[in-house]
Amino acid sequence: MKRSRHLSLHASRIALATLLLSACALVVGMAGANAQSPETPLRLPSPVGTTLPPEPSPQPTPGLGLPPLADPGLSGAMPDSLSRSPSPGLPGIDPLPPVGNGPVVLDMPYEALPSASEDGYLTPGTAFPEGFDDLWAPRPWSWQIMPNNLIYTSYLAGPKEPRFGTVWYDDTTPPPYATTGQEGWLWDSTLGGRASIVRYGSDPVLHPQGFEVQIEGAAFVRLDPQDDRDLRSADYRFGIPVVYGVGRWQTKLAYYHNSAHLGDEFMLKHPTFPRINYVRDCIVWGNSYYLYDWMRIYGEAGWAFFTAGGAEPWEFQGGVELIQARPTGRQGSPFLAVNGFSRQELDWGGNVCVQTGWAWRGQRSEKLYRIGFEYIYGSDPQYEFVHKNQNRAGIGMWYDY
Repeated sequence: MKRSRHLSLHASRIALATLLLSACALVVGMAGANAQSPETPLRLPSPVGTTLPPEPSPQPTPGLGLPPLADPGLSGAMPDSLSRSPSPGLPGIDPLPPVGNGPVVLDMPYEALPSASEDGYLTPGTAFPEGFDDLWAPRPWSWQIMPNNLIYTSYLAGPKEPRFGTVWYDDTTPPPYATTGQEGWLWDSTLGGRASIVRYGSDPVLHPQGFEVQIEGAAFVRLDPQDDRDLRSADYRFGIPVVYGVGRWQTKLAYYHNSAHLGDEFMLKHPTFPRINYVRDCIVWGNSYYLYDWMRIYGEAGWAFFTAGGAEPWEFQGGVELIQARPTGRQGSPFLAVNGFSRQELDWGGNVCVQTGWAWRGQRSEKLYRIGFEYIYGSDPQYEFVHKNQNRAGIGMWYDY
């Protein structure tokens, strides 16, 4: 008990000595600062309700950054804002940087938001869009690095478009390793996206215009939920589109590489299944046009300068999309999308994909989230099974950014 009381007394003495040393250091530091610049008086903020006669404003001394001190006797009369932070309007005082945001490690200029005089699409001081009435109005063009939106967006019902998405569906056709029966439930997911790297053009929230270089990539993965969720196959795609858009019309000239791979678990369970090395290195020319703000039609042609695994050079696809063009709010809005895809190695056959459901569009970007129903009839979108047909229907969700 005595030892405990002795330790407590010892700790109290150490704490008291620390406080005294800190107070001495503060007094010495303030005296030294005042001695270095005697011509700069220390100004106290006026208490509420008190009017002081104006005094001449001395020139601040470079390097002096002392915050204003409050008189303890007046602290009860001072407003909260003065007691918490220095006022940038006080003469002779350089306000200290704000605290709580972490260390500043990149001390360099940054790009501020455009003012109302530069772009009327922004409400001054808030960057909140007010130009949704005319989505296609011409706006100032400038160079932009990694803008937040896209001039040419992915096709909603395109089976090989990069995005985040997943679909659970039932396929009524036979599996690829049999000639009879029904495939049953499968799970297809897309892990990827499309982004803008550099643009010379406008920068509204929706439907920018100008020249743009994009980058795209995705992994298209199929799992078998009826067989331990085995990886059945995976296609990989990477591309670089160069796009141009003006008004309601957009065009793109793109390169993409696509390769197909059979899943390890599938090969172990079906060792006699013939794996193919399906590869396409393709040049694509596409065009898109908005007949209405909510209705888009598109078409594109692709020619592969390198093929393998049974792939042949030409491919074509086109479609139509009906979806709310403006921010939807929490309630969302319905959508409908149809895509047709035809390829030379299938004797100009292919597949048709129909999607419908509910969509939500972001308020300050073109980010789009959808849930709904999907139906695909025709060639399997997984190129490892390029000569197998599907007749499938299911539910899914998709996210574009």
